[in-house]
Amino acid sequence: MNAQQFLVTLPGKSSMDTFIKAMLLLLVVYFCYQILQPFLLPIVWGAIIAIALMPLVKGLMKRFSLSQGKGSMLVTLVALAALLVPTVWFSGAVFSTTQEVATSVTEGTLVIPHPEASVAEIPVVGEPLHKAWSLSATNLESALETYAPQVKAFVSSGLSAVGSLGGSVVQFIISILISGVVMSNAGRCKAMANKVVSRLLGDKGEEYVGLSIATVRSVVQGVIGVAVIQAVLAGLGMGIAGVPATGLWMLAVLILAIIQLPPILVLGPVMAYLFAVETTTVAVLFTVWGILVSASDAVLKPMLMGRGVDIPMLVILLGALGGMMMSGIIGLFVGAVVLGLGYKLLMTWLEQADSTEQEVTQAALPVVATA
Repeated sequence: MNAQQFLVTLPGKSSMDTFIKAMLLLLVVYFCYQILQPFLLPIVWGAIIAIALMPLVKGLMKRFSLSQGKGSMLVTLVALAALLVPTVWFSGAVFSTTQEVATSVTEGTLVIPHPEASVAEIPVVGEPLHKAWSLSATNLESALETYAPQVKAFVSSGLSAVGSLGGSVVQFIISILISGVVMSNAGRCKAMANKVVSRLLGDKGEEYVGLSIATVRSVVQGVIGVAVIQAVLAGLGMGIAGVPATGLWMLAVLILAIIQLPPILVLGPVMAYLFAVETTTVAVLFTVWGILVSASDAVLKPMLMGRGVDIPMLVILLGALGGMMMSGIIGLFVGAVVLGLGYKLLMTWLEQADSTEQEVTQAALPVVATA
């Protein structure tokens, strides 16, 4: 008996073949994952950006008779400009402001105004803030020595935040470029997604792909859209009130709103600043405006989130918040999509159970009538 005949006579040969094929497939999948792992986050962001911007591409194609490739390229360039222009402006402002402050501190020409007595009346932080502010206004050198650990920690945190922001900008540039490729090949990308999901979920695969697209757009409108509106309204109020570095405060409001924290955390210190340096009328008017801006998401989110999606707004919101807590900003979208799909699967299962129960009941009726 030769080796081949021996292998044929071995028991469970088909099971062994299946096991080897499965292991080889898992090995290929593992290496594919390892190769693509550094690009997974930009690819996911690129897909999300493409889904959000595709209606704009279609609008340009319809209005100006552009091809899909040209429309996608135009939208991609505008998105890159919208990212890079504020980034360059912000970087220049931070660099020039830091250089001016450092020069003023070195030359001893930095003038810090004395705080109003009302600053000390702010709950919890009023007295230590008034003390530190007064010391800085009268003897800056002594204040820097007294609060050296806090100043060092603040500077380190600021440098770390700037470095993280720079890395995020590079990642978003890559994601926007990927989104341009996806938008220019939207038809083929959607067809591939339909095939993959149909293989996994059966006949309703295309329905779930459409649901995922609508959910992502809903989250973009309800989270990113609301955050942009709140940042613009907050910036308008701060600009009218004469708050310095309004652009930086707007950026802080935007970031807080995106991560689902109330903008009042940023606007509160601005209100305290205005009460210290401006008239009571200006401070009170801005306080009222800031409270309205911070509370506006309660009105805007129901209007923008969930539109065009056959899923309760609460499900999408819980998915977005839970996903963000689990995996950061990307979880806003992934969590909403996964929870939305889970909700639809649950509803489909319940509907199928109800229909089966009705069929059994109807089938039993003639038997009862005959008896």
